[in-house]
Amino acid sequence: QVQLVESGGDLVLAGGSLRLSCAASGIVFSVTAMGWYRQAPGKQRELVARITSRSSASYADSVRGRFAIFRDNAKNMVYLEMNSLKPEDTAVYYCNTVVPGPLDYWGQGTQVTVSS
Repeated sequence: QVQLVESGGDLVLAGGSLRLSCAASGIVFSVTAMGWYRQAPGKQRELVARITSRSSASYADSVRGRFAIFRDNAKNMVYLEMNSLKPEDTAVYYCNTVVPGPLDYWGQGTQVTVSS
């Protein structure tokens, strides 16, 4: 069955950096476009970064230039490098598929808290 396990979240100061990791299993990872989503308290879940199977990346306006998504198909891993973090980046971050959309299954996510 599908498993998505996110890790790497932490409490950081504004301006800091974090790298999130996601281990995927139960999907044909190497041909699957993946994304990082986040959900802040009281807000809907949003897609912030996506990467095709060939590592073409795109970003939400709110994170472009600060976040970078990359993947390692040999390890079934997808990563999110986050720099210049802002308090508004505070959220639970999840990885999931992006084409045609996320799976019904969601992992536990990883909490990112940015303090000012």
